[in-house]
Amino acid sequence: MPEDYYHSILNDSKKINERNRYLLREEIEKNAISWGVGIVSNLEIDEINILQASFLAMHRATKKLKTTPTFLLIDGNRFRPYPDIPHGCFIKGDGRFFSIAAASILAKTYRDDFMKKIHVQYPIYRWDKNKGYPTKEHRQAIHDAGVSPFHRKSFQLLDTQAKIKF
Repeated sequence: MPEDYYHSILNDSKKINERNRYLLREEIEKNAISWGVGIVSNLEIDEINILQASFLAMHRATKKLKTTPTFLLIDGNRFRPYPDIPHGCFIKGDGRFFSIAAASILAKTYRDDFMKKIHVQYPIYRWDKNKGYPTKEHRQAIHDAGVSPFHRKSFQLLDTQAKIKF
């Protein structure tokens, strides 16, 4: 985002309702110096783990930028360095920097779009509502129908703890 950019409701994507996230996405795409979204498949996540997949997604997003940044602002406390661009890690950075907040909005809305798209193929999992999070309803669907090609196999999909009945 431009250095002097300000928006009164731009913040951590988890603190903004869905309607406003999509309004902000338009605003971000229009006003950003450059932007990119990095996608990592569930198969890749299973192969390299979720933390490494997060780093890979950030690298892929950086590679898509039309301009090369002079410094990368990273939300969190760890990052795998991107070649030739220095970075800083900032815990709760999406609440501190508009560029990180904007990235969180783009990541969340593009992921939500993907979840809505695959919901059409596999409506039993209710991805249009749970966005892939392991709600009780989602876990029940996995129990009833099994996993889809989009589920991460490395994630504990069902509770394996035995239940004691009295």
